[in-house]
Amino acid sequence: MTINTRVRIPDGLWTGLKKLGINAHDLVRKAKMPLTVITEPVVTVDQYYALWQAYSDIIGDMEVGMLQLPTVFETTQYPPSVLAAYHARDYRDALERMTRYKEMCPPEKLRIMEEDTNCVIELEWFDTEHTGPPLLVGTTLAFLLELGRRGTGYSIKAKSVEFTHSFDQVQALEEYFGCPIHIGAKRNSLTLQRDDLNRPFTSYNADLLEILTPVLEQTLEEQQHSHSITEIVKWILKRNLTGERLDIQDVASELGMSERTLQRRLTNEETSFKELLKEARHEQARQYLANPALDIKEVAFLVGYKDQSSFYRAFRSWEGETPLNWRAEHALINELN
Repeated sequence: MTINTRVRIPDGLWTGLKKLGINAHDLVRKAKMPLTVITEPVVTVDQYYALWQAYSDIIGDMEVGMLQLPTVFETTQYPPSVLAAYHARDYRDALERMTRYKEMCPPEKLRIMEEDTNCVIELEWFDTEHTGPPLLVGTTLAFLLELGRRGTGYSIKAKSVEFTHSFDQVQALEEYFGCPIHIGAKRNSLTLQRDDLNRPFTSYNADLLEILTPVLEQTLEEQQHSHSITEIVKWILKRNLTGERLDIQDVASELGMSERTLQRRLTNEETSFKELLKEARHEQARQYLANPALDIKEVAFLVGYKDQSSFYRAFRSWEGETPLNWRAEHALINELN
């Protein structure tokens, strides 16, 4: 696993969910994740999948659910990578930009194949052993069609849609995509009329693309070459403090390396797994305590302590005072500022 398997949740997702009557806090709690992902929306792949599974569990009707977000998602809330696709020259240009910049936002990736009169867009996974939940698959394919419809202003219909998963009902899907839905297939794909790719986008904005494209290309390059192992390990730990996977073996496995290799690389950066775990807990504890809506017992759980007394002892060793005193002082400082 590389640093590219960090997944950034689009800010517009929370807005879209709110329009559907789904509270972000409820969704995050159901996914058993730290509440900080709402304000720091970068998660691991497993957590990203857990969010989508929680969304699926909340809405109940998966077939209808996968069509809701693409249609309520405001274009003004698109992340820069999708914004560049929305303001592309035509549908082909948009899909090519989506495919390229999707590399910055795993876990799914896109592959476009133009053959005869067809254009097949296949959804694949960076980690083929851990494929995404059905709701994520359907939402992604629906969004690709929605992008074409919004950009061209034309009600584009698909020729066929394939899902590896099975669904109880496909009528809503067939009505939206305007074509037969094939379930239990060997791939997840959206097949379009190739001629539809030539349709110009009424949302085309050359000036905006001239600004966005260099920034996205630079971001893509930097993402592929930056980040220290210390930063990566601490980030993984922060995203898993409430779970059971806090051993160095688990983190090493997630990074695709042996425990010995991880220990050596951390030593080279003059730190250790134990030190990073302490730092992760300390930093998250301060952030949680700054939120008066969370009681001390809940903060202790969120940073990985099974009992409140253990958290108290640890916090005193970090700050030299109790969590309650620290919170009171922090609140006073904020009032004075």
